Amino acid sequence: QVQLVESGGGQVQPGDSLSVSCAASGDTLAYWSVGWFRQAPGKEREFVATISWPGTRTKYANSVKGRFTISRDNVKHTVSLQMTNLQPEDTAVYYCAASRLTSPPPIQSVEYRSWGQGTQVTVSS
Repeated sequence: QVQLVESGGGQVQPGDSLSVSCAASGDTLAYWSVGWFRQAPGKEREFVATISWPGTRTKYANSVKGRFTISRDNVKHTVSLQMTNLQPEDTAVYYCAASRLTSPPPIQSVEYRSWGQGTQVTVSS
C-alpha cells in the first residue's frame, strides 16, 4: 500500500502563488492516479484536481480550472499542484490521494485508496 506525504503548504496573500507536493513512501506512484482534495473548516472534502498514470489525463474542479496545474514527476515519484492567483476561498487543508483507477482518473474520493495527512494552505491578507 502506497503511503503519501504532502508538503509545501503555508500562508500567502490573495493573488499569490504556492505549490504543494505529494511524495510516496513504501511504494512508488507507478500505475497510480493521484488526486488532490481539500477541506475547509466546516465544509465537506472536495475534489480539486487529478492526474492519471503516467500523466496523460488530468481533470480539474471548475473552481480551480485555469488557476491550478497538476503535474507528476515519474522519476522522483512525486505529484505537484501549482496554485496561482490564490483567493481566501482556497483556504483549506489539502490532501493528496492515490487510486488504481487510471482511465479516466477518478474525481470521487471513494475511489481513492491511500491518503496523505494533509497540508494547510491559508490565503489571507
